[in-house]
Amino acid sequence: MKKNLVAGLDLGTTKVCAVIAEQSESGIDILGFGVSPSEGLNRGLVANIAKTADAIKEALSVASNRAGLEIKELNVGVAGEHITSLRHRNYVTISNPDREITQADLDRLKADVKTIRIPSDRQILHIIPEEFFVDYQGGIENPIGMCGSRLEAVNHVVLASIPAIQNIKKSVERAGYIVKDYILQPIASSVSVLDENEQDLGSVLIDIGGGTTDVAIYHDKTIKHTKVIGVAGNQVTNDIRESLGIVTAEAETLKKEHGYAMEEAIIKDEDIFIKGPGARGTIKIPVTLLTQIISVRMRELFTIIDNELRQTGLKGKIKAGIVLTGGGSLLRGCTELAEEVFGLPARIGVPIQLGAGLSNEIESPEYATVAGLIKGVPGSTSSANWIDVEVKKEKSKIKVGSFFKKIQEFFDEL
Repeated sequence: MKKNLVAGLDLGTTKVCAVIAEQSESGIDILGFGVSPSEGLNRGLVANIAKTADAIKEALSVASNRAGLEIKELNVGVAGEHITSLRHRNYVTISNPDREITQADLDRLKADVKTIRIPSDRQILHIIPEEFFVDYQGGIENPIGMCGSRLEAVNHVVLASIPAIQNIKKSVERAGYIVKDYILQPIASSVSVLDENEQDLGSVLIDIGGGTTDVAIYHDKTIKHTKVIGVAGNQVTNDIRESLGIVTAEAETLKKEHGYAMEEAIIKDEDIFIKGPGARGTIKIPVTLLTQIISVRMRELFTIIDNELRQTGLKGKIKAGIVLTGGGSLLRGCTELAEEVFGLPARIGVPIQLGAGLSNEIESPEYATVAGLIKGVPGSTSSANWIDVEVKKEKSKIKVGSFFKKIQEFFDEL
């Protein structure tokens, strides 16, 4: 039996997520989903190949068992402060007799971009056309079929560190799988949670993870800027740990159960009793103190992004507002703080346009990236195309076919 399947793998600092999906008439059906703790990554980079491979095995084992099938090729998310992007403009001449632009001309245009000079330790991760021009006429989304003598494009080019990509590749292969495609995590998250109107009117996607915060800026239905920032949820947890003198696990629990991103969002100011290390005994702190610790780091993060937005010159074009996603966005008061810092409306983004199966299990901000990895990157040279995979069902302990055959034989004899 053959199915149109795709698998996504989100390598996060705190967890590794794997999903197996099938294309159906209703959309994308989630067949299998698995999560495992991540101990081999730091700020989006592989720090321990063996531990990362073990986490990949565990997550995909759960996903495969739940789906009842095995898959070898994966779309893998890429993040980290090594990610950079640039805008590049190039053109090709149309040489065929009737001057009609074909897919071959677009391929030549993309091939030309791959020849640009970049640092020797970098590789091109994505080439995403922002706008096409035919004979200097701009504003064209798809030039195929049009007539002209000159085809030009403005491209968003994403670069990644070669060693970082190689370490991801080694980890995946050591786990027994093959990397089908590398997809930048903020782009995957954007595909997952932004609707067409938000991409058109202008929006900023902020994916707050454990080790990094991924940013993608959209306008006129195209991506205009990407950035990966090394300030995220783990830094907030560490601030709590250092300020209160408690262990990391206790600090993480405090953040999730009692934390707020800003004091104005506090519903009820009450005392929290926490277990101190060693002979310190129980510690009593007010919610306001915990919130003050969290707020400093979250405000710093949003200010860094706001400055980045201003430097791109796109601040005035963001009409749809801010979309927060990732596990860090679940912090209470996060949207209110974002609205205050950016001066724009904000909302929490969850994966959309999913079909049946286990889709409800990943309809959460913390799974925005892995949900986008199975959708691919529209218009990019890297996209998660659906592949025909021979599905091998796991052998059942009971041979159902043989069992029913014996029953039939019994009744035939009777």
